[in-house]
Amino acid sequence: MEGLYHQTNKQVHEVQSYMGRLETSDKESVHLVENEIQARIDKVFSNLERLEILSSKEPPNKRQNAKLRVDQLKYDVQHLQTALRNFQHRRYIREQQERQREELLARTFTTNGTQKKILDVANTLGLSNTVMRLIEKRAFQDKYLMIGGMIVTCVIMFLIVQYLT
Repeated sequence: MEGLYHQTNKQVHEVQSYMGRLETSDKESVHLVENEIQARIDKVFSNLERLEILSSKEPPNKRQNAKLRVDQLKYDVQHLQTALRNFQHRRYIREQQERQREELLARTFTTNGTQKKILDVANTLGLSNTVMRLIEKRAFQDKYLMIGGMIVTCVIMFLIVQYLT
């Protein structure tokens, strides 16, 4: 019982050191370290099951202390398992955010797609191509009319400010 307990306790400390290494590992090796940690945690759990059986076979005066030590190890390993899951979840969220950011950066925002959709809808409604060209020409002219109106308004505001001061 004592030998297995010390061996399991040593494995728990090794897993803790691997957890520290997990934070500093690069993207390529993080999966290998995670798999190594999970394998070690599984081995510790199997040792804990054997320790529980052995602790129940201890003499009555040592049984409570043995069960307490096994329960403490079990508690530590469960916390390590939870920490590993939290790390994996944070890594998954981070990778998902990176993918979304890359998708947004790769996406091109143009009005040509919107214009084509409007033309398709207009054709569906029965407007002819000539009417659509007239509408496009009018929109182009309206843009220049708006810019001209803004310039004239700015000039008038400037002249009013000059006159009043």
